Amino acid sequence: MDVQRPGSVVRPPSPMDSLEKQLSCPICLDMFTKPVVILPCQHNLCRGCASDLYDSRNPYRYSGGVFRCPTCRFEVVLDRHGVHGLQRNLLVENIIDLYKQQQQGGGPEAPPKPKESKEPMCPEHEDEKINIYCATCQVPTCSMCKVFGQHKDCEVAPLASVYQAQRGELSDAIDALAAGNGRLQALLAQMEDAGRAVQDNAQRAKLGLAERFDLLYAVLEERKAALLERVGREQDEKVAALRALARRYGERLLASAELTDEAVRALERGGAAHFLLASETLIAQTRDAAAGSLGEERPAPGFEKMDHLALSTESVEAVLAKMDFGACDDFEDAEEEEEEEEE
Repeated sequence: MDVQRPGSVVRPPSPMDSLEKQLSCPICLDMFTKPVVILPCQHNLCRGCASDLYDSRNPYRYSGGVFRCPTCRFEVVLDRHGVHGLQRNLLVENIIDLYKQQQQGGGPEAPPKPKESKEPMCPEHEDEKINIYCATCQVPTCSMCKVFGQHKDCEVAPLASVYQAQRGELSDAIDALAAGNGRLQALLAQMEDAGRAVQDNAQRAKLGLAERFDLLYAVLEERKAALLERVGREQDEKVAALRALARRYGERLLASAELTDEAVRALERGGAAHFLLASETLIAQTRDAAAGSLGEERPAPGFEKMDHLALSTESVEAVLAKMDFGACDDFEDAEEEEEEEEE
């Protein structure tokens, strides 16, 4: 059971309070600011608030976009015109105008006040409203300026018709600008895709280049090992030949030294008979040994040199210095020139 304290007055909510709540934007929480757009889910937003919501979900402003209704979370899909492609809710805008007029008039019980004109006044004639358009000077003006003022010799047109025409032109310009923005956004997306493709292709080119150079390194290392083996083999052969000659020379020297000692002892022994018994044999052996030392095998002149195993790499270095992308023809020409020089 509700108990009401004496003297307390509880004011029931007025219809105008409920109306104001219904006319509040769910984003800015204030009364709708014109123009008001209606979403596919039939909820309303200030177009400025809808634009901010759309920009927050689409920072790169690509053509079209998606955002959710803040009231029911319905997914709103926009075309290339973005928020400007949403339909205006003229009914809500008219209700807002009526509500504001009622609030300015002092509430539903107060008599309606005459509506104050918000139309601009002529700066030359303070009591005259600007109600016509000077087509010659392309400025709005008043009737007194046309009759007595500076626009009396100009061509004029009704302000409303010029307003509607220029409003339509501005709307078309906005549509064209939105379409141009859509094309620019599409081009921006293409540039980003092209940039990613360039990075991917460059990475593949780097990997391919590294593989080709690794192959060249492997070929050079293999050829280097083969040439080093050839040099080592010739070195071993020559050293072995020299050692065999040195061994024979050593044996010959040892035999010659023994023969020399025996001949010296024969000279030192006394007695002609003993000497003559062995002298002929010693003389013959000594002469043969002396003659043999003169005709002993010797290495050929320049046997120790290894100049013929020197490697000339100038032509290869020139080819490698000219190595470039797509230069296969240059390599073939260089190889043909090298073959001709060898012939």
